[in-house]
Amino acid sequence: MDFVIYAIPFFLLAIAAELLWDTYKGTGYYRANDSINSLSLGVISTTSTLVVIDIAGSVYGWLQSNLSLAQWSENTALWQYVFAFVLYDLCYYAFHRYSHERKLFWAAHVAHHQSEEYNLTTALRQTSMSFLLSWLFYIPCFLLGMPSDVFVTVASLNLIYQFWVHTRFIPELGPLEYIFVTPSNHRVHHARNPVYIDKNYGGVFIIWDRLFSTYTPERQDVPVDYGIASGLDSWNPLWANLHIYWRMFQDSITTQHWRDKLAIWVGRTSFSPADINRQGVPPGHRYNPEIPPRLRNYVIVQFLTVVAFGVLLKYNYQELGELRSYGLFIYILLSLISLGWLLEKRWLMLEYPRLISLPAAIYWVWPHPSNVSMLLSVLVPLCIFSACIYYYCLRTGLSTQHLATKKSLPDTASN
Repeated sequence: MDFVIYAIPFFLLAIAAELLWDTYKGTGYYRANDSINSLSLGVISTTSTLVVIDIAGSVYGWLQSNLSLAQWSENTALWQYVFAFVLYDLCYYAFHRYSHERKLFWAAHVAHHQSEEYNLTTALRQTSMSFLLSWLFYIPCFLLGMPSDVFVTVASLNLIYQFWVHTRFIPELGPLEYIFVTPSNHRVHHARNPVYIDKNYGGVFIIWDRLFSTYTPERQDVPVDYGIASGLDSWNPLWANLHIYWRMFQDSITTQHWRDKLAIWVGRTSFSPADINRQGVPPGHRYNPEIPPRLRNYVIVQFLTVVAFGVLLKYNYQELGELRSYGLFIYILLSLISLGWLLEKRWLMLEYPRLISLPAAIYWVWPHPSNVSMLLSVLVPLCIFSACIYYYCLRTGLSTQHLATKKSLPDTASN
C-alpha cells in the first residue's frame, strides 16, 4: 500500500504549523519564493508519475517473473516487512550515495538540494527525473522475491519518515543520532560547505553512513550553508529539473578532449575539464529577487489554485482518463513555470493568456459534465477578476524598467 497519498494532508498541516512557528519566533527560515519553488517541484514530481513511462514497474515485473530466487508467500509475516524495510533503506543508501557521486545520477537528484533555505517544504522538493535510473538500485529487492505490494509499502514509509528531518527547529537528539537519520545529521547532508559535502546519505538509518565512512556530525562552529555549490538562481521548476543536463551538454560540446566529453556524463560529480572554468556561488549566497508585496501575494493565491488542480489530477487520474490527465498535467506545469517567472519579474505578460485559458482547460478536463456550466459561471468571472488584480499589481508595483530585472540579495536570516 502506498501510504504517501494519505500522508500528503499531514505534510501540508505540518508545513503550516512550522511556518506559523517560524513567524512567531522571527527566525526567517521561510521565504515565499523559495517555498513556492520547492512546493512547485513537489507538485510536478507527484503528478508526473501519472504520465511518465513506468520503467521501474516493467523491469521489476520481468525480474519477478524470470529471475526471482523465491517468491514470498502471499501472507507476508511481520519479520519479512521488517527485513524489507531495512533492505530497502540499504538500497536507498546506495542509490542516494551514487546520486551524489556520479554526474548523470546527480543530474536526476540535484533538484532536491537546490533550496537555499531548509524547512519542511524542502522535503517536498522532489525531482521528476529519478524514474530514469533510480530503479537500478532496488533490483536486489525483487531478486530476493519481495512482492511489489511489500516494496511499495516500505518505500512509502521510508519516504514519509524522511519528511520530518527537513527542519531547523529540532536540535541534536542524543543517542538517536547513532542509529537514525535525524534533522541534525540531515542538515549536514543539505549543506554546500566543503566540510559537509557528500555526507550522511541514509534515509531512515544513519548506521549505513557510519559503517561506510560517509558520516559527519553537525558542528556548532560551522553553520550550515544550504543549497548547491553552483547555485540555481531561478524559480522556474522545469529549469530546476533540467539545468544540470543542459550544463553537461554545453560542457561536452565545449571541452576539446574526447575522454572529458564522456567523463562529463559518467564521471565523478566533482570532475571538471581542465579547459572549462565554472565559478560557484560565494558562501551565504541567497537568490532573492525583490518583488512588490502585492505581486508576491498574487502569486501565492494563484499557486494555491494550481495546487488544487494537482490534487484533482492525483486523486481523479482514473476518472479523468489518459488524454485529459496529460492535458491537465501540461497546464499545471505551464502554470507553475509562469508563476516562477513572476517571482523573477520575467515574462510578466504570459500570465494573461494563462488566466484566459483556465476556463477552457477546466471545461475540457472536468469529469462531471452535468455541473460544468455551474463551475464555469463562477470560474470565468473569477479569472476576469484575477486578471484585473494582476493588472493592478503590475501598475502599482512595477515600473517599466523593472520588467526584466533580476536581483540577487544576501540573506539576512540566520542559519
